[in-house]
Amino acid sequence: MNAGKKSARRVVGSNGAPTICTSCRHRLSHQPRRHAATAAAVAEEQASQPPPSQTKQHVPPVTAKAPAKAYRLLASPVLSRPPLLTRELTNFEKAYYLYQKRLNERLAQPFSRYFYYKKGTPGDVEWKRKARVRQTAARDVGVYNAYGEEGWNDEVLVGDRTAEPESVVDALIRDAEGKNIVDDQPVGDADKGGEAVTGDATVGEGQRRELQKIEVERPMPRITEADRANDVRSLNRKLDRSLYLLVKNKAGRWRFPEDRVYGRENLHQAAERVLIQSCGINMNTWLVGNHPIGHHVYSYASPILSKLAANRLVPTSTAARRGEEGVEREEFGEKAFFMKARIMAGQADLSKNEYGDSEFQWLAKEEVQKAVTVGYWSSIKHMLAER
Repeated sequence: MNAGKKSARRVVGSNGAPTICTSCRHRLSHQPRRHAATAAAVAEEQASQPPPSQTKQHVPPVTAKAPAKAYRLLASPVLSRPPLLTRELTNFEKAYYLYQKRLNERLAQPFSRYFYYKKGTPGDVEWKRKARVRQTAARDVGVYNAYGEEGWNDEVLVGDRTAEPESVVDALIRDAEGKNIVDDQPVGDADKGGEAVTGDATVGEGQRRELQKIEVERPMPRITEADRANDVRSLNRKLDRSLYLLVKNKAGRWRFPEDRVYGRENLHQAAERVLIQSCGINMNTWLVGNHPIGHHVYSYASPILSKLAANRLVPTSTAARRGEEGVEREEFGEKAFFMKARIMAGQADLSKNEYGDSEFQWLAKEEVQKAVTVGYWSSIKHMLAER
């Protein structure tokens, strides 16, 4: 053993300030394995020394050993649900996309309907009826004629709802159902360019006849029932944002699920165990990496004397491991390391929570800021996604 290791072991055995972490203390407190060459050198050194009877050994007095000093090491998984929908477009983006669509109508070749519809057929008559109303072949650019006198005027005015996603969806559905994309006056046979389909030009006057009623299923709304009820326990809310799981611990503070690291488990293993013991097994989760994405340090007002206990899911923390079970430690605070995790399916269940957590919430970033303390927020705000 060289002088450096002897000094390190002397520091470990002393009762001074906590200048070394738990892992290093455990590693230095055990004798390293000796190789053959080292063992032979030690044997020669012992053979050259005088017998123990000829040397005076100083036996120090037995004194009470003080508890070790350290910080409480915590693993805290940051479980999140990623966005399920794209974000809503800004007003500028809506107007820009509509402008691009109308510009494409101006640059594209005119639609040749006689290639698809034979003149005088019902399909040709239906095409003329739609073209008379919307003035173009496109279904989602509003009432606009790219080859008319107003073809250059392809920008919408302030307050126009043509570029709104709801208006575009409504126009597409109305067209799929055989209706006009905009409401107009009733159309009869006499208004179809003089071409009477029924034989009598006055038969269809004043009414709109539907040959086949088609109902197209509308897309699901972006605003769900959980959004209207502000149900923070539901994952079916804020579908275009990232939601994070927070639990209310036995001290009454909202934090990410957390627990101390036991035995020889690493942060990844500890985070997986915390999710099971805090939120149940009814969740399909994925720990993204082995390295923490952030940390939080909290110092107690005065040191706390705690006794390390074993965890039933950590074999290396049982009583069989010497120096771990039942050891008293004077802890000066907490050091929590955050591990990124994703929920794929399921829901949190605190009915069998082993840490005393009473409630849970799925919150967006600005909602997390309102729930946690100022010091905790300063440690986690840069690792949470804006959306």
